[in-house]
Amino acid sequence: MYIFNRITVNPQLPKRIEKLSEIANNLWWSWNTEFLRLFQKIDNDLWEQSSKNPVKFLKHVSQDRLEKVAKETAFLKEYDKIVENFQNYMNSKNTWFTNKYPENKNDLIAYFSAEYGLDQTIPIYSGGLRNFIWRPFKVS
Repeated sequence: MYIFNRITVNPQLPKRIEKLSEIANNLWWSWNTEFLRLFQKIDNDLWEQSSKNPVKFLKHVSQDRLEKVAKETAFLKEYDKIVENFQNYMNSKNTWFTNKYPENKNDLIAYFSAEYGLDQTIPIYSGGLRNFIWRPFKVS
């Protein structure tokens, strides 16, 4: 039999804890250990099996377990505190850059470097540029 495609079924986050996905897909979690502890509380064994990767974890956690923690008062209290911290961080107008360079507030900044590590769960793909050959081109 020829398999030409795969279907991936991901658990559906209950509305009450839906911000888990948004935060898991933002590198903010890489320096916020309080957020990562939420995953341990959901399913510690799966957290270890998923190499402590929140995105991978959310793809494998059971729907039943998500439904259960979405009703646990202690979990929700901690979750709400972390979501509030995340929202405050994302909406902050008082940052080093905005204070130091207020005239550049609309500039975009891009970082192109794989020579540093953010977290043990994010692989580093370094050294790939050694085979890069620079060939100038003319724009017409």
